[in-house]
Amino acid sequence: QVQLVESGGGLVQAGGSLRLSCAASGSIFGTMGWYRQAPGKQRDVVATITSGGITNYADSVKGRFTISRDNAKNTVYLQMNSLKREDTAVYLCNARSLNGITWDVYWGQGTQVTVSS
Repeated sequence: QVQLVESGGGLVQAGGSLRLSCAASGSIFGTMGWYRQAPGKQRDVVATITSGGITNYADSVKGRFTISRDNAKNTVYLQMNSLKREDTAVYLCNARSLNGITWDVYWGQGTQVTVSS
């Protein structure tokens, strides 16, 4: 019943920008973030943000991407600037919520980001 609905992916030229959105149902999550996975590659974390606003970024995107969240809308965003061809991947929204002493983990369906040269 928990759903993460992603939007904003698409095709963009190198140097361009995209903004991804992930709207979550249910309660506020302790941590939300974005991961990405290219064909034949492992899934890697891109950026995370806690309910208190603490952010963390992969070195490859630091300074170019910005993660934010709107708790009133229960939505997390990823602003991607200065996009590079190597940013091409399926981007997946992730959310975690502490349930007692264990974490509940949820994933979105993924949205394709393609950066052309």
